[in-house]
Amino acid sequence: MHQSSVMSIARALASLKLTLVALILLGAGIIYAYIGDERGNLTLVLPLALLSLNLIAAVATHPAFRKWNALLVFHLALTALVLLVAIGRLTYLRGTVELATGEEFSGQLLDSNAGVWHRWKGLEKVRFTNHGFTIHYAPELRRDRTRNEVSTLDDGGKEQILEIGDQTPLVLAGYRFYTTPNKGFAPTFLWTPKGGEPMLGTVHLPSYPIHEYRQAREWQLPGTGIQVWTMLQFDEIILDPNAASDFRLPNEHKVIVRIGQQRHELQPGQAIELPQGRLVYDGLRSWMGYAVFYDWTIHWLLAVSVLIVGSLAWHFWRKFAAKPWNP
Repeated sequence: MHQSSVMSIARALASLKLTLVALILLGAGIIYAYIGDERGNLTLVLPLALLSLNLIAAVATHPAFRKWNALLVFHLALTALVLLVAIGRLTYLRGTVELATGEEFSGQLLDSNAGVWHRWKGLEKVRFTNHGFTIHYAPELRRDRTRNEVSTLDDGGKEQILEIGDQTPLVLAGYRFYTTPNKGFAPTFLWTPKGGEPMLGTVHLPSYPIHEYRQAREWQLPGTGIQVWTMLQFDEIILDPNAASDFRLPNEHKVIVRIGQQRHELQPGQAIELPQGRLVYDGLRSWMGYAVFYDWTIHWLLAVSVLIVGSLAWHFWRKFAAKPWNP
């Protein structure tokens, strides 16, 4: 291909009309991704890639960039920013997980939204344990910060205890875990099937206090088709809307369990005998909902953004500093 043909193609790619088309496509992609379609990643990445190509072509074909070094740095950094955003959309992850007190995170999320290039193997190696939380409420149920104690192992295999919250994440292998307002009570059961090994599990009731009067949930006994309806019942006021209070477990409670036509009221330690095995109510715990976020480009985006601002300031300073601004 002749050099003149290459330059013609480069000038076409550097066209402002192509810039306008790419920006329109990017806007449409943002709206499409906002709707929630899983294919929204590509509708953002393709316009961003087109914008990057447009910027690179503009740098290669306009002599002004070679005359002004600061302007060249600005556009190269802007190109890097666009590419980082595109790559970030392909590799990011957002998700949620719920853990009861004493429960360990083992890489499983309740729901997630991830880029097509996200490497799930990294998340599967992440481990930490929820040791409970404290939340203070002011009158009218105004929630203060969440203080959640968790533990994990450092690189030397030594356990470390950390406190995280809504704004203070636990960062492991690039994944950031934040506490959320989503939390509640978790009745714990020990299920021993006939001829099998005991299994300890929790039932996460609807979030409290937003679902204060709906503290019930249906679940299935592991390895069976048996549906179990469970409701937590207590009389005391946990969070008083007229006074300052703290989220805590009730001092006295019972759980109502319905299996088929049978109804049981259980205190901790009491059991239900079934033909398939034995179900013991072990006690009440709390559970915390976490928001999970991963995007390795965040720090690079910050660095490139600083470079963009600095190079643009350098360009205008060099362009106007030597000229007197006479009235």
